[in-house]
Amino acid sequence: MSDEQSKVAIVTGGGRGIGRGCALDLARHGFDIVLVDLIEGDLASTAAEILELGQEALTFIADVSDHARAAEIVAEVDRHWGRIDVLFNNAGRSMSKGIEEISEQEFDDTIAINLKGAFNYIQPTVPVMRRNGGGRIINMSSMNAHTGGVTSAVSKFSYTAAKAGIIGMTKALAKELAPEIVVNAVCPGVIKTERSNAMIDAREASLSAGISLGRVGTPQDVASVVTFLATAEPNFITGQDIQIDGMQWVR
Repeated sequence: MSDEQSKVAIVTGGGRGIGRGCALDLARHGFDIVLVDLIEGDLASTAAEILELGQEALTFIADVSDHARAAEIVAEVDRHWGRIDVLFNNAGRSMSKGIEEISEQEFDDTIAINLKGAFNYIQPTVPVMRRNGGGRIINMSSMNAHTGGVTSAVSKFSYTAAKAGIIGMTKALAKELAPEIVVNAVCPGVIKTERSNAMIDAREASLSAGISLGRVGTPQDVASVVTFLATAEPNFITGQDIQIDGMQWVR
């Protein structure tokens, strides 16, 4: 880290996939990074890449649905750096079960991870940001929140409900926390990651044919938008849900 203190970004689900891509892009733009994820090996490898970029990294193994653990992590980050400039609530889990198949516990778990998980990190982070004059919160939603399901005949109603909740929470918090803290959401479409490789590899031609830009997305496509929302000055964008889907017209 340089003599001038770097800004600090928390990235949940930062060990791999979109979270990893966004964490690395933020590090390239001078942020020290806090990675929260479930798999120690993913955290370690992404942290090593951040260090190679000349930035500091802290890693925490945690389930984002754990409210107490989120408060502990934010407090530790505050003790270590005394600031949090960006919170990217990226962690999530998909659930593809219809209304007649899904159990109550599965529905609760989907909401707890995808919606409550964002609340868990926002609540303790807001006082730290306010104490330091402001910050940026970016929440991971999904194109599913707009379409009811992207390119899939399998119901994702619980996941869609959670991601639509993210958009509503984003808009409400953008009003509540202005002007010190800006809050936005990103809504990716079909993005090729480690988790989605098998599904996309089997259908990439047909998926790409339904996207105006003629290809599926990459984590860097999302990262470029997240970094813009984290760094753009002056900033007059808040309460927005930005669709990152290459103009996908086949739903």
